[in-house]
Parts: sequence; C-alpha cells; structure tokens
Amino acid sequence: MAALAVTRSGAATRVGSTLTTADVARSTIVIAVVLVIQHTLLDSVRVGGAHPDLMLLLPVAAGYAAGPDRGAVFGFITGLVADLFLPTPYGLSALVGCLLGYATGMATRGLVRSSWWLPPVVAAAATAAGMGMYAILGAVLGDPGMLKTYLVPALVVGTPSAALLAVPVLRFVAWAVPEPGPGHGAVAGGGGGTR
Repeated sequence: MAALAVTRSGAATRVGSTLTTADVARSTIVIAVVLVIQHTLLDSVRVGGAHPDLMLLLPVAAGYAAGPDRGAVFGFITGLVADLFLPTPYGLSALVGCLLGYATGMATRGLVRSSWWLPPVVAAAATAAGMGMYAILGAVLGDPGMLKTYLVPALVVGTPSAALLAVPVLRFVAWAVPEPGPGHGAVAGGGGGTR
C-alpha cells in the first residue's frame, strides 16, 4: 500500500499513488471554482434550452490527465457535488462522472500527448458520450424526456463548448489531480524521487 513519507525536513511527500492533503485541497478548489463558473456564467448561456456543462468536462480532464482510477474518483466526487444543484435523481451525475472519468483514462492511456489537437478532440468525444450516458440513464431512472428533449440540444451546445474549453480545463485539473506513479514523490526509505 502506498503511503506518505516524511523527509528529514518534515515535509510529507507522496509515495506510490496516494493523494496528499495538498492534492485534495487543490481538487476542492478546482471543483468549487468550476461550480461557481457553471452556475454564474454558463447556465445563462442557453441555446435551444441547453448550456455548456463544465461539470461534465471535469471528469474527462481528470481521466485524461491522471489516468482511469483518479479520473473515476474525481468524476464521482464532481458528480456528487453537481447533483446537489440538479433536479435529477441524486447520484446520476456521480455515476456518469465516474464512468466517464474511468473510460476517458482508459481510452487515452497509451496515447502520445504531444499533439495540440488531441485534448479538444478527446473532450468533445467524451462529453458527447457522457451526455448520451446521462440521457439514457436518466430515462432508465424515470425521466424519458431526457432522451426526447434533452439529448440533441445538449449535444449541439455541449460538444463544441467542451472542445473550446478543453485546454484551460485540462490544465486546471492537471494542476489539481497529479498523475500517479513513481515520478510524483519520494521512494520509500529515503532519497529523492525519480523523474
């Protein structure tokens, strides 16, 4: 099991794949800032009744930046927070966010990430898939209108907006959710970490 190691200076560093208190604090800041932007700015930008959805883009960015496991956890937490403000069944956004973060992390795991166009394409495709999952699961859970009235306008507005906002959101999330691995902390038993 991965844990924290305390160096001689008293600073805690990450060993393996656990998160530090600083990682959790940064993640909380990201979710809070994006939630405020979503509800103060983006909810008022409506086309055909639909608006851009940054809360759905967060698990996509987390899966892309930090892999499937952290993408799933970040998506679940983001979804729980988003569900506090939605009239849908509680947990629907958490389920979709968890699946979306994991699927994005798995799909992009082996990709070379040097292309400038890759994050917008991944964000658009994953957001479209997430909106489809959201509508299908919402219909299964008792709101058939989500498939009939929600899906098409949401795809028309949400997919291009996800592509446009992908790079800044990805950078913000990558700051908060570091990729696990040996390059992100000290090796147990002393010494510095490897990069």
